[in-house]
Amino acid sequence: MNDPTFPREPPPLTRLDFEYVRSLVRKESAIVLDDSKTYLVVSRLLPVARQHGFETVGALIANLQARPQGELHTLTVEAIATTETSFFRDLHPFVALRDEILPELIQKRSHSSRTLSIWSAGCSSGQEPHSIAMILRDRFANLVGWNLQLNASDLSSQMVDRASLGTYSQLEVNRGLPAPYLVRFFDQIEDRWVLKEDLRKMFRYFQQNLTQEWSSLPAIDVLLLRNVLIYFDVATRRKLLRQVRRLLRPDGYLLLGSAETTLNLDELFDRVRVGRAVFYQVSKGGGG
Repeated sequence: MNDPTFPREPPPLTRLDFEYVRSLVRKESAIVLDDSKTYLVVSRLLPVARQHGFETVGALIANLQARPQGELHTLTVEAIATTETSFFRDLHPFVALRDEILPELIQKRSHSSRTLSIWSAGCSSGQEPHSIAMILRDRFANLVGWNLQLNASDLSSQMVDRASLGTYSQLEVNRGLPAPYLVRFFDQIEDRWVLKEDLRKMFRYFQQNLTQEWSSLPAIDVLLLRNVLIYFDVATRRKLLRQVRRLLRPDGYLLLGSAETTLNLDELFDRVRVGRAVFYQVSKGGGG
């Protein structure tokens, strides 16, 4: 018996519909969807379907199949590729950055270029780069006058727009953001919290498909590439790590997700434990 107090379950995808989405996503982003991702596809595409007037995900996919490549195809791929994030996610990497890695790099660069470059690749809605911005502002006031080259990118142009606005719900700021930082670095506007403009302006936000040619970027001191490699096949992971080696400074640091590693993918990285976090550095002679 149908209970009107509960929303109806969306109808499941047919095998052919799932295969179409899997093929489209792999072609456009190199992301690999295994057979267990049917529910993820439905949950991610249902808002897209409803926003564009389709009653079901199946109807959305039928429309995609009937039309040439266009904006709706892009929105579909971006919806699948969007990843979950939170402020200071997993905490230990940010403690390591605050207490050891950034002080080390800043001390080194203070005697030469007075330049610090950081890239959050796969920034989603911006909590990761904005966590970095708050650390820099809170702990490193001596960077006044430095050339800070701070970059935040994502496959999804919608996520890039969200990140650049720095606007979050109460639920989002409750996830990982220390209360003193909320008070100090955010303005409350009605029921939303907005990161102060001077912190948002620290970053250059841009859309970037990591499997395509990378946008013009400086040599990077810290590259955050977290929970990105897990979505790709082995060949694509190796390609990305080669690109990382070309971009990362010889003493720079790469941060991957907790379930990711360079092991058996690129032997020209050294695993470096910093506090309770794990980073990677290019082995001597391994760059380029």
